[in-house]
Amino acid sequence: MSSIGDRIKRARKASGLSLRELGEQIGISHTAVSKYENGLITASSTMLIKLARALGVRVEYFLRPAAYELSNIEYRKMQGFSKSELGAIEFDVMEQIERLFELESLLPSLQSKFQKMQFNWSVNATSYDDIETIADEVRSDWGLGLGSISNLVEVIIEQGIRVIFTTVPIPARFDGLSAMVGETHLIVVSKNITGDRHRFTIAHEFGHIVLAGQSISPDLDMERACNRFAGALLLPKATVVERLGASRRSIDVKELSLLKAEFGLSMAGILYRALDLGILGRDRCKAMMIMFRKNGWSKVEPGEQYPPEIDYSFQQLIFRALSEEYIGSSKAAELLGISIDEFNKIHDFASTCD
Repeated sequence: MSSIGDRIKRARKASGLSLRELGEQIGISHTAVSKYENGLITASSTMLIKLARALGVRVEYFLRPAAYELSNIEYRKMQGFSKSELGAIEFDVMEQIERLFELESLLPSLQSKFQKMQFNWSVNATSYDDIETIADEVRSDWGLGLGSISNLVEVIIEQGIRVIFTTVPIPARFDGLSAMVGETHLIVVSKNITGDRHRFTIAHEFGHIVLAGQSISPDLDMERACNRFAGALLLPKATVVERLGASRRSIDVKELSLLKAEFGLSMAGILYRALDLGILGRDRCKAMMIMFRKNGWSKVEPGEQYPPEIDYSFQQLIFRALSEEYIGSSKAAELLGISIDEFNKIHDFASTCD
């Protein structure tokens, strides 16, 4: 159980506000804010509305009974993060998780498959080539073949892993993380990155989940291993060799763009796949990456950007619960984090169609 005071404190810290700063925004002393947080006084409904506005949350957030904690957190690109920035990401993730868990609890017929996963691959990784083999086994076990994975989020969720998109606005320094909530595996991705980065980040963080259950040689760098796993999951070795050949002196940029459009792996990622697999020499790969940087392609690659990954399952569950009368429109709006007027506009779109 989580008290209202605990929730006020958690939201305040995620907002980066001091007791005094929050007090000034809602017109009370920092001492009074501290008393609210420590449960010495109870916030009235009027005060909760003021707190919600100041902290950027809905009033319902303070009233949820259950609270969850992230564990086994593995960040990608976390260098230079402040404590408050990390706190903001974790707060946003947990707020979404609480709404998701509450929704699932309202659907009695929903058989939850979100449990701690057990992996039993045939290989213990002593080299990065072994990481390739593990990724190939994942594809084989999941029946993915050797082609493109059209909707990676959907595939990951089908395997019992939750995927959360966070909107915390620090895109340059945060791509994603993997963690656990209780016995459930969780992958978090920044919503503020391109589709190919979405896919690589999801695959990389899934690599953390898979490889954490393997015997990994201490000689292997875990981040590099997860990068190798991500590349192999999105574009398997057999397919790379088939498309590029066993040996290349160079690879045309347009060729890279076509492979990116098909497999959702960045052009740079495809170059590194060719390097890892011995198809392209290190000097030529390095020269091409220098050319990418000079042209500004290391930040935004040329051509059309790969579309972002999208998860519709949460919204679909909300409208399922509404249709089966487990919840009403007000609860649906609350779970979506929008006003009832906004919800009605979304829900009533069909009435405007001919």
